[in-house]
Amino acid sequence: MCGIFACHHHPDVQKFKPTALRMAKAVRHRGPDWNSGAQPLVNDDASLALAVNGEIYNHRILRKNLKTKYNFKTHSDCEVVIPLYMEHGLDAPKHLDGMFSWVLWDKKQDRVVAARDPIGITSFYLGRSSTTPGAVYFASELKSLHPVCDNIIAFPPGHVYDSKSDTLTRYFEPTWWDPTNVPSTPVDYKVLRHSLEKAVRKRLMAEVPYGVLLSGGLDSSLVASIAQRETLRMQEATRKASKAELAASSELVGIDDENELSTVTTFQQLHSFSIGLPGAPDTAAALDVAKFLGTKHHAFTFTVEDGLNALSDVIYHLETYDVTTIRASTPMYLLSRKIKAMGVKMVLSGEGSDEIFGGYLYFHAAPNREEFHKETVRRVKNLHLADCLRANKSTSAWGLEARVPFLDKEFLETAMGVDPAEKMINKERIEKYIIRKAFDTSDEPDVEPYLPEKILWRQKEQFSDGVGYSWIDGLKDAAELHVTDEMMKNPKPEWGTDIPDTKEAYWYRTMFDEHFPPYCAGTVERWTPTWSKQTDPSGRAIATHNAKYDHVE
Repeated sequence: MCGIFACHHHPDVQKFKPTALRMAKAVRHRGPDWNSGAQPLVNDDASLALAVNGEIYNHRILRKNLKTKYNFKTHSDCEVVIPLYMEHGLDAPKHLDGMFSWVLWDKKQDRVVAARDPIGITSFYLGRSSTTPGAVYFASELKSLHPVCDNIIAFPPGHVYDSKSDTLTRYFEPTWWDPTNVPSTPVDYKVLRHSLEKAVRKRLMAEVPYGVLLSGGLDSSLVASIAQRETLRMQEATRKASKAELAASSELVGIDDENELSTVTTFQQLHSFSIGLPGAPDTAAALDVAKFLGTKHHAFTFTVEDGLNALSDVIYHLETYDVTTIRASTPMYLLSRKIKAMGVKMVLSGEGSDEIFGGYLYFHAAPNREEFHKETVRRVKNLHLADCLRANKSTSAWGLEARVPFLDKEFLETAMGVDPAEKMINKERIEKYIIRKAFDTSDEPDVEPYLPEKILWRQKEQFSDGVGYSWIDGLKDAAELHVTDEMMKNPKPEWGTDIPDTKEAYWYRTMFDEHFPPYCAGTVERWTPTWSKQTDPSGRAIATHNAKYDHVE
């Protein structure tokens, strides 16, 4: 991972250069590996230069299928963007399978092209300044833009920017994008299972020590289970390979049925990581999963005081004042520091499943399949402002990279194409029933179980709840000390209509304001459930929490 800062058409480049270097340093925490090394990537005559953040999982196939031979200068998976642009122009991002943000400068045309991955897994912003009209700025994080820009937007996922027309165009056009086009395809559990397995397999393309974030909930447990199976499979393949074969190749390459190449160069024991307050419900579940799978598990604890002390730093790195995001990000931020200190540089995480399958407990109140589907589409489209932002920035704060298999482009096409009636929650079906059922092998005697039954069918805990209920209670108590009733009656005029409705929300907004000017608030979205009068986004605030289901009793 790395951080990007770029500017096009600044009126005084030499004068701006010291400021540009300072703005680039503001995102150095994201990954210092390449800030003075191979990036920007350039072609032979240096007419094309590329700054890129992310991972391209199909880069080997793309290299193989280029129409014109290209002289690659690095082994970077991202360098393939340059020849793709040479062949496809603005359509280049359509061919990429991965998570990415990039800015490419075409010197011959004095043209800048920028793009962000379909869902917005990597963070990316676009800015302008009233003092430099005509200039356009790009950065991985707000903190690189707000000192020089007074107009900033989140670069929309699945879009490409072209300086020639100064426009953003959506290149990502999946079948599920239009929420009124409600799918009617019955669920195929085997297809769903194999699709997620393939998504995890791609993301094990790694030349660095990796692990899995294991909360003990369904989503992270499934990812951990698949990753462990794949790691063990590759270890077995390595053992069977002869010494001569290994000597002839510096890396072992696997080719799947779709002829997509994936590379794993480190066949280590899989490490898993969890964090919680002492006695947290997720910690116990994570230990059960780790023991069942055979991962080398690291269960960390934190105190409410640890979390409170980190809040200002968390908000600085997360660049949001959304209550849900901050609650969930703080433990993840603390955990990421511990993981990076162990030498692990990449982790798999379970974000996206709740949005795809309607896993949040408020989905119990969905009135019909059409509204259920509409809400899942809305949630997936907004992930870049919520869970993707949390996963990317909580980890990148420490130079750690998070990969999210549930948001794989192909898996999304499969899962979002299922008739939403199959996803709806009722007395017979717990939330996320179809993904649970896809990995239930109780009627497949020849297949080893993926997870213990009590984990596979465990009711969801919101992550901020699962780390320990007293975490949220502690935040609310602290907010009471920092925000008075009088302050609640007199919100800041610059907040406009975006008025915090709780003392906790008010407190976070004031901390956000300490780091960022008011115009940065336009990039923030506050998480609220649909079909509910609930004011607290915590899962345990919903009446269906701890409800009983006939089929699991």
